[in-house]
Amino acid sequence: MTLASLASSTSDRAGAGIGNLKHSGGPWTNASGIASALRASTEKSRSSLGLGHEGVVSGAAGFASASSLKNVLKSWEERLMAVTDECEYLEGALLKVAKEMGETDIAVGNSLKATQAGHEHR
Repeated sequence: MTLASLASSTSDRAGAGIGNLKHSGGPWTNASGIASALRASTEKSRSSLGLGHEGVVSGAAGFASASSLKNVLKSWEERLMAVTDECEYLEGALLKVAKEMGETDIAVGNSLKATQAGHEHR
């Protein structure tokens, strides 16, 4: 396997892999963005759910189901808040991985370039 940034057409590299190890600007950053979008969407849904239930309890006064509806609303709000919190955590954690992996890509690439340059000067 070779780094894409060090790929060479020289014959001494015959048989080398064609894969690359680049992580930066790719899947981790993308996943973080998706977690952020899911967090925002879930929060919007949670807010809409609350607005949709406004006046239900007073409008259903005297019905046994009014209390049940209030409990169901509370349960869904708690679940959606847990999803929102998890997405917020994942957004930050995935960005951290993207940063660390990107820095690793750069460090490994620089190290290999230095090694390659030293090999060419022999």
